[in-house]
Parts: sequence; C-alpha cells; structure tokens
Amino acid sequence: MPLILYAYHVAPTGKTTRIPDAELGLPRPIGDGYDWYHLTRNDPSIQSVFEADTYLDKVAELTLLAEDSRPRTILRNEDALVNLRGVNLNPGAEAEDMVGIRFFIQPTRIVSVEKRPLRATKDIAERLDRQVAPKTPGGFISSFAQAMIDRMAPTITNLNDQVDDLEEKIETGETESARSNVSSLRREAIMLRRYLAPQRDALNSLSQQTLSWISHEDQLRLREAADQATRVTEELDAVRERCAIVKDQMTDIRAEQMNKNMMILAVLSAVFLPLGLISGMMGINVGGMPWVENGMGFWYVTAIVMGVGFVQLLLFRLLKWI
Repeated sequence: MPLILYAYHVAPTGKTTRIPDAELGLPRPIGDGYDWYHLTRNDPSIQSVFEADTYLDKVAELTLLAEDSRPRTILRNEDALVNLRGVNLNPGAEAEDMVGIRFFIQPTRIVSVEKRPLRATKDIAERLDRQVAPKTPGGFISSFAQAMIDRMAPTITNLNDQVDDLEEKIETGETESARSNVSSLRREAIMLRRYLAPQRDALNSLSQQTLSWISHEDQLRLREAADQATRVTEELDAVRERCAIVKDQMTDIRAEQMNKNMMILAVLSAVFLPLGLISGMMGINVGGMPWVENGMGFWYVTAIVMGVGFVQLLLFRLLKWI
C-alpha cells in the first residue's frame, strides 16, 4: 500500500488536479489554492516523512500518528489539528468500532492520516476526481465532516429499525428472542455516541474560529455539520433510552410471570395444606379412629377431603385469589 493514498491540488477556482508526486509537498504560496495529501498510518516510513517536513512540528506529528485520539480541534496560529471519527463500514467490522482520521490544516495545505479505510475518504476523492471541490480548506473540512455524517445515516436507521423490531416482539410476547439483542443494541448506541458527542464539539469549535482559510460560508457549513452530528447524537440517545425501556418492559413481563407462577404455587399449597392435615390425622395409628372397622371409611374420608377442597376453591374464587 502506498504511503500517500490521495494527493490533489485545488485551484482558487475550485478546479482539482491530481498531484503525481509520491512525496509530501510543501505549502503552496498564498493565492495558489491548496493541496490535500491523504496518508496511511500503517506505512512504517510515515514518521521519517513527517520528520523531514519542516512545516510540520512535533505536536502535529505526534497528533497525526497517535494510536487513538478522541475527536477534538487544536488551534495554533493559522494552523489547526482536527481529529474526527466515522463508522467502520469495512467488511466484517463492527460499526461502533469507529475509524479515526486526523487532519493538519494550513492555509494552503491539508495533511490527513488514517489507519483503517474510511468510506467518506473515498467519497471525497471521487468528488475531487469529478473536479468538484470547495475553494478553501475550511470548506473542504466541512464537506468531509458532512460526508462522514452521511455515511453514518444508514447505521443509525438500522439501529432504529432493530429497536422497532424489539418493541414489536415485546407486544407479541416474544421476549426470549428480544432479550439477547437489547443489550448489544444499547452497547452499540453508547459506543457510537461516545465519539459523536465530542465530534460535534470539535466541529462547533472550528466553526467559531476566524482564520484566513475559513470563510463565512465555511463557518455556516461547519455549523451545519455540527448540527447534523448533534441530530445523530440525539437519535443515539433516543435509541439508548428506548432500549432501556424495552429492557424494563421485559423485566416487568418476567416479574409478572414469576408472580403469577408464585400465586399458583401459593394457592395450591393453601389448598393441599388442610387436605394433607386431614389425611394425616386420619392415618395415625391410635385408638378411637372413626370408621376403622367400616368398609366405607376410606370413601368417607375421600368425600370429606373433596368437600373441604371444593369449599376452599370457592372461597379463593370469592376472594379473587384465583
């Protein structure tokens, strides 16, 4: 895999051209547009390339090469370090195992690094191949953030659909099949929200900056991307709360079933306790027992037991215990 996956130059008019060089270029002169270099973190030579770049200081290098970093925005003069995350749509991967991408933004150059493939990166590269590009680095970052949110939309919709299915199963009484899914759905929503909430803050922070490469239109688009991230965060909160409600409903259903079973056992115990007492009294081996010599004695005792049982059931029915 090459070190630089994508390299484009965006002219002040928005026209894009591929940069054929395989080396990281220096920042262009002001007024000559900007470049975008996208690199893979997995290449072992990336650190030496960054060390040779005199326009990339140690803080930027460490941030770009960090193994794991939460979404945030760091400003230094006219430069900015922005960390973002998108859902993992790679084959065999879990969506909540989010893919990080890091940007070092200068007025005339953007350097981005990712460790695992991000679908939004490919989407942006395809747009640039069609020579459709924002005219400023600020517009580029806002477009990238929006592309990441767009890629999240199917995942969020799928989560909502799964919760809808769980709620339907609860209504139809299929609690056993729903029980195994509700916890995993809630965990997925929590993990997605864990990174989306700070990403919203990072975009909001960037939109409030007055930098030469962020126009007023770029600020509006960054705020729109932040609002979209807020909307997704709110939907994840709703999914998490709905999962909690579904879990509470399943707990209530199970508790109700257990209470009903306990009631049945209690009624049965109450019915057979006096019957057991009667049969036990009639079976003791002492003198004076009635009907010992009578051939119908057994049937007399049986009739008494059945009569007492019938009276008990009638009494429990009147008391609405059963």
